[in-house]
Amino acid sequence: MARERATALLLDLDGVVRRFDPAVAAGVEREYGLDEGVLTEIAMQWGRLRPVLTGQVTHAEWVSSVADALAEPAGGPDRARAAVEQWQRYRGEVDNEVLDLVREVRAGGVTVGLGTNATDLLDADLAALGLVGEFDVVVNSSTLGVHKPAPEYFQAACAALATPPARVLFVDDEDWAVRGARAAGLSAHRWGGHADLRYLRAALDY
Repeated sequence: MARERATALLLDLDGVVRRFDPAVAAGVEREYGLDEGVLTEIAMQWGRLRPVLTGQVTHAEWVSSVADALAEPAGGPDRARAAVEQWQRYRGEVDNEVLDLVREVRAGGVTVGLGTNATDLLDADLAALGLVGEFDVVVNSSTLGVHKPAPEYFQAACAALATPPARVLFVDDEDWAVRGARAAGLSAHRWGGHADLRYLRAALDY
């Protein structure tokens, strides 16, 4: 049986709407004599990351814990803090082709939400990136207290969009998030880059 046409679009932030240039982190690591990839490796350790994504600790506390873990390889706590602060100052860049899609379909009456596993810095990031007001709703895991791919996350997102799951098209660059959305009853597409924009327009009848 054919699915109902999507009338709402839910987009992931990092990897879809926002991109990070890996050269920035690599440059910080070289400057401070750190192994390549160690900043992301430590920051994304699930035991460290999950509390900040569910609002149990603040972004500042999470950053501090990353610096603590880097104290020895960085050559002391002061150098570790300086390295992490320099890395964190870079907040990424907006993918303008994706933003064009958001504006286009919203102008045509499609409700568009941002659905992200994020910290309490999200509002400041959206302001810095010029994205305030570009989405009808923002669904932040750290505000909800639950993260993707939990079904409760997607239930809350569909409620915020005021749209039943079968009518929501979710886009994320991570397969586990896409599978979680489908299990919750949403249509879902794994983002592979700008070549997917044509598919998304077709799915939304644009």
